[in-house]
Order: sequence, then C-alpha cells, then structure tokens
Amino acid sequence: MPSDGRNVVLTGFMGTGKSTVGKLLAKRLGYCFSDLDALIVGRAGISINEIFERYGEQRFRELETEAIRFLCGVSGRVVATGGGAVIAPRNRELLRKAGLVVNLTASLEVILCRLKGDRERPLLKSNNTPEALAALMAGREDAYADADLRIDTAGKSVEDVVTEIATFVREHQ
Repeated sequence: MPSDGRNVVLTGFMGTGKSTVGKLLAKRLGYCFSDLDALIVGRAGISINEIFERYGEQRFRELETEAIRFLCGVSGRVVATGGGAVIAPRNRELLRKAGLVVNLTASLEVILCRLKGDRERPLLKSNNTPEALAALMAGREDAYADADLRIDTAGKSVEDVVTEIATFVREHQ
C-alpha cells in the first residue's frame, strides 16, 4: 500500500459513483479532482465516443494508459478512472504507484437503475442488456478487487461514501 498517499484513485464499473464521489472527496481532502476520461478527451481533442468510433477500443485503451502515466507524476488529486481502466495489469500497477486505490461497487440491479437512459457510454451502445453488463462486470471483478479499499455504494449517500474514504485516506497517509 502506498505510504505517501499522493493521490486517491477511484476505480469501479460504470455507474458506481466514481465521478460524483470523487468531486466531493476532493473538496473534503483539499485535493484537485481529475476525471481520467476528461483528461483523455482533452489530450485527444475528440470525445470518447469518437475515439471508439474512429479508432476502436484498443486505441482508447492506449490513450488511457498514457493518461494514467501522466497522473503518476502529479500529486494531491482524487482521480476518477473509467470503468475499464483497471483491465490492463500495467494500468493497475501504475495506479497503485499514483496513490491509494479505492474500488466502488454496486449490484447489477443498482447499476442498471443508475445507467437507465444513458447514451454517452460507448460500451452501452452495443452491450446494454443486463446479461451483457453482468458478463462485463464479472470479467472485470479480479481487476476491481485489486484495491486498497472496496466500498459498496448501494444504499449509501454520497456523503457517507466520502466520509468512509476520507477516514481511510487519513489512516493510510
């Protein structure tokens, strides 16, 4: 576990609350908030959907790794990763070097409710059945489990999740 606590990295499946929790957590800790997908969009100059459409998921994952490498050189941030950022072992290794890794979880049912009507996520365009999402979640479970802390966000307020993470961060800095 990192002893310097330079950053807090939030991982988890889409719809688990990474961005929402991350923004409030950053305020609470006095850190800056960084959204990995927003960093990728800023560097690429086109949207995530456009990257997927023009260049495919593989190119998006390469850009994701480049953005993660960049984040390893900064500190004092809460970083919300994309849902698939932890798939590649090299990304998990880089994220661990960047700071404490906190995985947010929720059941498939909760995620389906949270994502209802969402048309912005590239993987929902082709894999939007409950069975497809369940398979995607299951396939990523081992990567998500590679975290310093895991929190089920279902049935908890954003403030409660933030308090739990902030307490953990203070104990491990």
